[in-house]
Amino acid sequence: MRTTCVVIGAGQAGLAMSWWLARRGIDHVVLERGDVANTWRTERWDSLTLLTPNWQSRLPGFNYEGDRPDAFRTRGETIAFLDTYARRVAPPLRRNCPVTAVRASGDGYEVESGDGTWRCRTVVIATGAFNVPQVPTLASALSDGLLQITPSRYRTPADLPDGGVLVVGAAATGAQLADEIRRSGRDVTLAVGEHVRAPRTYRGRDILWWMDATGMNDEWYEHVENLNRARNLPAFQIAGYPDRRDIDLNALRAIGVRIVARVAGVRDDTFQLSGSLRNVCELADLKLNRLLKMFDEWASAHDLDGELDPVHRPEPTRVDATPPLGLSLAKSGIRTIVWATGFRAEYPWLQVPVLDRKGRVVHDGGVVTGAPGLYVLGLPFLRRRKSTLIDGVGDDARDLSAHLCARVGARQAPEREEERGAFQRR
Repeated sequence: MRTTCVVIGAGQAGLAMSWWLARRGIDHVVLERGDVANTWRTERWDSLTLLTPNWQSRLPGFNYEGDRPDAFRTRGETIAFLDTYARRVAPPLRRNCPVTAVRASGDGYEVESGDGTWRCRTVVIATGAFNVPQVPTLASALSDGLLQITPSRYRTPADLPDGGVLVVGAAATGAQLADEIRRSGRDVTLAVGEHVRAPRTYRGRDILWWMDATGMNDEWYEHVENLNRARNLPAFQIAGYPDRRDIDLNALRAIGVRIVARVAGVRDDTFQLSGSLRNVCELADLKLNRLLKMFDEWASAHDLDGELDPVHRPEPTRVDATPPLGLSLAKSGIRTIVWATGFRAEYPWLQVPVLDRKGRVVHDGGVVTGAPGLYVLGLPFLRRRKSTLIDGVGDDARDLSAHLCARVGARQAPEREEERGAFQRR
């Protein structure tokens, strides 16, 4: 079978790329291992909501159409949203068609899949950045009596065994799970490493309104001083709850979550904890205040102070005078560990030498280095700060599809303004 482009993955990134390829007249096929939004269907907990407000769900040729623009989509609503988009895009989609190999062939590629081998000039890898949970190797040293799970296996607090719960990792996922499990009545301990503290709202506007309005979400990857660090920063410590409550460490402590430092080692089911908790929290507070100061300066420069609530600063993160350096799981009554320690992308089927020593695709803004015609989409800060958001993949797909057109010598259709993702800011 032959086509110009094979797109791997039918989440928001793959669907956005399909929209742009169709707009530019590029014949292609989209191969999906399961169904549209497969990760949302099979690897997300029941109560998970989008971190972005509904108004920020902007995809090529498609925008939010409901009457709750400031609400946050539930897991089920997100699946329905992507299903609706797939019907609008009507991609040449092959469901339940896992890719088993991608290899170079002549001036293009061969893609082996569940329904045969495709020969193509170009390949777009749109499988995302969150394929495999990253669990520390020390987890293997713990006793078999503990339940150890990752966020992709967690569903509800009711599924956990009786006893205390240790959540390791305090980015968005870890903070949300600590909040939910604690509110179910469990004793919860949260082990905290580097995190990015943020309020859900500031001066009466959602934090992501600020990121959008100030242009921070559109920050270009070539303008970032330390791109590798930017691509590996944890997500904002926020959640999409209807009451818009904060889930920073102070808020979690207020509902009874025990805060301890980063896990540094283990011996006989006792975790050795880092001594850096205070420094980590002070650094998070410092960065938060710098961010809010930048927002304030932008608001003043745009004469918006009269429309916004007064300037304020959150209370500094409260840290125990002498944080513990050890945590006995038995003495603390902990019977479950949730490893909210991040995810990584995985490409076991990719037989083109484009991975670094950590298994990451080496690319320049999504154009894979050393493999002409190979692209990657949907990774953190791929081209913009918002690259992993539903609101960001469309712009990246537009750029990369234009590059792809030039690669195959196709004539590019003119872009209409509404297709550029140029939506009015709220």
